[in-house]
Amino acid sequence: MAIYIEPNNVLAHMFNACTTDQISEFIPEKRGFRIHGHSTTVRLERAFWSVLDVMAAEEGLLLPELIQQIHDHCLVANDKNLASCLRVICLKYLNVYT
Repeated sequence: MAIYIEPNNVLAHMFNACTTDQISEFIPEKRGFRIHGHSTTVRLERAFWSVLDVMAAEEGLLLPELIQQIHDHCLVANDKNLASCLRVICLKYLNVYT
């Protein structure tokens, strides 16, 4: 079933669709990982952690393994900002694979 959204009203539709249950998706959450033996902490909104969990499951990886792979391939172009890399990877995943 398709949802009709009036042109130029996308933001209003998204804001109206948010419930108090969904507000928790906006809360940042810190998680710690070991990447190549080094401890690192990443702070992302819960919505991004949810996408990363799905990506890891689909790849048959644990979340730390997925994070390490993204770290190894993405940081070359992004100058060591892992959180930014993870957010962009999540957006690309959602745009291409869902």
